[in-house]
Amino acid sequence: MLRQLPRRPDANLLLGDNPADDAAVYRLSDRLALVQTVDFFTPIVDDPYDFGRIAAANSLSDVYAVGGRPLHALNVVGFPIKTLPVDVLTAILRGGADMAAEAGISIIGGHTVDDEEPKYGLSVTGTVEPKSMVTTRGAQPGDRLILTKPIGTGVVGTALKNQAASRAHTNSAVAWMTKLNRAASESMVVSGASACTDVSGYGLLGHLLDVCRASGVDAHISAHDVPLLPGAEEYAKSGYSPAGTHTNLEYLAESVRWLNGVDETSRLLLADPQTSGGLLIALPEASAMGLIRRIGRASIAVCVGHVAAPAGETVVTVAA
Repeated sequence: MLRQLPRRPDANLLLGDNPADDAAVYRLSDRLALVQTVDFFTPIVDDPYDFGRIAAANSLSDVYAVGGRPLHALNVVGFPIKTLPVDVLTAILRGGADMAAEAGISIIGGHTVDDEEPKYGLSVTGTVEPKSMVTTRGAQPGDRLILTKPIGTGVVGTALKNQAASRAHTNSAVAWMTKLNRAASESMVVSGASACTDVSGYGLLGHLLDVCRASGVDAHISAHDVPLLPGAEEYAKSGYSPAGTHTNLEYLAESVRWLNGVDETSRLLLADPQTSGGLLIALPEASAMGLIRRIGRASIAVCVGHVAAPAGETVVTVAA
């Protein structure tokens, strides 16, 4: 579809014309560029305030993925005003505003439409210094792959919708989804990251494959080392994988090599669509431990694999 749309060449567009790019970056000068992104979705939790917080944190993540600093945001809202109380919308917007305040920015306006199902997110504007921005295009053979949040929000959310998720597991998932990627972003810039992406709807493997294709490299992942949300493995085994997981696995089929010992549950979780997931950062091995220590003061950072030299078609190899 996008190939059919005209593109206007613009030398100042530094990012945004590649499917793997997490945000658009537009150069204003040699030392300053704008970061622009937008994201919104339907509720994944029952509490409207938490939904607002999660959606806002998710929207901010793409700015952090390129090493940028958010400046301000606009609300993007769809809401069934005739069928849901306006207090629900107020709670959603309050959650978004509180998360924006935690990020140190203001929400300065927005747009709403009457819709059959609630939808919420932010259009975020930020800045980044062009020479300091981190893209999906710079991963190098030998780089370590560092993940900064556990995965499994898709299966926990699906279990919640089916009234099968425990309160403790739901609360843990919400806590991680509302954790900003700011500290991880700042740490990766200081550590000299080669490449980065945030993990969202295409799952850990889908976003890693985007980095590999953009950088012209392969990658190896150890399934055992990937951190999981509490309850995620249990819910995946019980069949609570969202439809997007299976779509992701179909997309990955020709590009992922599963080694012996990687069971079906691990495959489902590595393709699990994430909401407000962590950053997946590639950086030289010599810098990896420093990054893990820096991020570990405020969050988690786990080495889940490494980047490899290409051996033909781009391939991600997954070991147990």
